[in-house]
Amino acid sequence: MSLEARFAAAMTRLLAGSEPERLAVAVSGGSDSLALLGLACEWAGDSCEIHALTVDHGLRPDAAEEAKIVTREAVRMGARHKILKWEGWDGRGNLQSEARNARYRLIEDYCLDNQIEAVLVAHTRDDQAETVLMRLARGSGVDGLAAIREGRFGQGRVLRPVLNETRQDLRVWLSRQGMTWTEDPTNDDTRFDRVRARRILEHLDPLGLDAERLAETAAAMARAQEALRARAFDLAQEIVIDHCGILIFDADALASIEEETRLRLVAHGLKCLSGEIYRPRLSSLTSTLEKALLGHGGTLQGCRLIPSGKRLFIVRELKAVERLECPTGQNSAWDNRWQITVTDRPTTSIRALGHEGLNLIERPPEFPHAAWLSYPGVWQGQELLAVPGVLNDNLIQARYLASAAYHSTLLSH
Repeated sequence: MSLEARFAAAMTRLLAGSEPERLAVAVSGGSDSLALLGLACEWAGDSCEIHALTVDHGLRPDAAEEAKIVTREAVRMGARHKILKWEGWDGRGNLQSEARNARYRLIEDYCLDNQIEAVLVAHTRDDQAETVLMRLARGSGVDGLAAIREGRFGQGRVLRPVLNETRQDLRVWLSRQGMTWTEDPTNDDTRFDRVRARRILEHLDPLGLDAERLAETAAAMARAQEALRARAFDLAQEIVIDHCGILIFDADALASIEEETRLRLVAHGLKCLSGEIYRPRLSSLTSTLEKALLGHGGTLQGCRLIPSGKRLFIVRELKAVERLECPTGQNSAWDNRWQITVTDRPTTSIRALGHEGLNLIERPPEFPHAAWLSYPGVWQGQELLAVPGVLNDNLIQARYLASAAYHSTLLSH
């Protein structure tokens, strides 16, 4: 079967019967993403509008010129092209991680602005193998070793139709099309984990530990992950209550179940509240949860674990949201979890109650004091107008976003 035919089959599988009018393709100018763009344009024909998106991180002097080359190729293929500029890095943190997060954020915003429901990303089998190897080195469990997923239309914005293809096959296809690509010099920079993993893979090949075998491992772990998710979902209905971001666990029941499911249930709660893509490191998660079940509170991934009698509460940490403020209305979401509109009150905003706000309300007694500190309130200046479900509910319309809801996202996150 030709590469074009395999790509078409992958798109049929990923789209699951949907026929989107527009799709985006993330294109850096490297061989993988340029081949993806060419395959996508050929597949789409006149039935689907392709938007090629290139992020200029501003980190290399050649990046702007390379983006212009992508523009030329995209237009030649019949795609619309947009260069998205990242200007937000302050020099702190992990560069590759910060750049990746910025890239997805810029692409996400473009897709929202242009009614594009999915973006194609050029992860290949080689990327999958490198990811598995890096996660083995970090001691990852089933979820980590499931590595990169293809995605499914309607269950997330990112689709990876060339995940089962090799980088070499994509380059051969590009050469046959008479197309050239750019080489990012950071791909040879051994300061980065992925580059070192790529080099190590070359030496593991004689042992039979090649990209194909590691990709097979990822597929096996993905199947195990689905079974574990189903087990966690069933148990969550019995032992977890989600009070709009205040998660309440039956502590005794949680302590009695197998460790894998216990960690999965708690890690999912942390991700829902914090909005983080990845769960915390296994060692941190294990030690923090063990202490919490022994009656000692703790913080992890911007959340607090609060033991209280026979219950374990997991809530947003005040420190993570105390400076976070957004206007009320349907165009913004506080902490990416709450949308609140207000009737007949202009210039209102949403921010955490904190100690100041908590002193102004009569809090429900069934929850500990600390659980309310990071709960949202509607403020007009220094005046607390309302708190969802607690104070002046008649003045507001509050919605806790489904993307942050605990139970409904257990099978998809």
